[in-house]
Amino acid sequence: MTRAHLTTNPGGNASESSLPITDGWERRRKRSVPDRSERFQSRRILGMRVDATSYAEASDAIFDLVAADSGGMVCCATTHMVMECFDDPNLLRKVNSADRVTPDGVSLVRALGALGVENATRVYGPLLMLELCSRAAASGIAVGFYGGRPEVVMAVQEKVLKLDPDLHIPFAWSPPFRSLSSDEDTRICDVIEVSGALILFVGLGCPKQELWMAAHRDRLSCVMVGVGAAFDFIAGSKSQAPGWMQRLGLEWLFRLASEPRRLWRRYLIGNSRFLYHFLLRKNRN
Repeated sequence: MTRAHLTTNPGGNASESSLPITDGWERRRKRSVPDRSERFQSRRILGMRVDATSYAEASDAIFDLVAADSGGMVCCATTHMVMECFDDPNLLRKVNSADRVTPDGVSLVRALGALGVENATRVYGPLLMLELCSRAAASGIAVGFYGGRPEVVMAVQEKVLKLDPDLHIPFAWSPPFRSLSSDEDTRICDVIEVSGALILFVGLGCPKQELWMAAHRDRLSCVMVGVGAAFDFIAGSKSQAPGWMQRLGLEWLFRLASEPRRLWRRYLIGNSRFLYHFLLRKNRN
């Protein structure tokens, strides 16, 4: 399959070719989604829901949503997301309403264990995205990409197509850094709908991607999966921490060393606040 070529121009403004005019679309009729709540436990970590799910269960849940034409929203949660929700009740409500909130970070896996969830496992955003792409290719389900720089969006498509040549990618767009106008937002929603993408990977970073998904949840029929920096990691534009650092929960240290000026506040202050509120204040939000 060929990759999609829907991008912004280098100046960061949506060009006429990047936001084609569509004739509108008719929302598919939603069907009921199987109740899978008995297959995993959930806990509130500083008020934010985290589901003790797995790659298999999360993937099954997403494909159930696809089969039901119901749309949906999936968040890959980290300590950073917990603290963003801790500081913003509006964001907290939106994340807690998601169809799945997976434990992307090792710290959250450990927190689930401390809250009585046995054998909790990590569901890492980049690996979940690759798992979903592989399954979508085998099932003939189209996927799309929203977010990231233009060169990253192109590179991530090349990488996933090398792994799964049969994957269909009818939509991929690098939005400008500025906010879209109401007309632009309506047009891009139309483009996503008519593209036929049933799973949309959103890589805008937290909390921007969670707010974007929540704002478009009732406007899009696809299942949106917020994957944070997964585009950069899979494209190779940013390095991932070695496996041993990830297993020890030290990925934050690797990323801090890689981007200290951008991430020092998130990790040094945010992680300290998380430990204080979760351990010393006994998980009170």
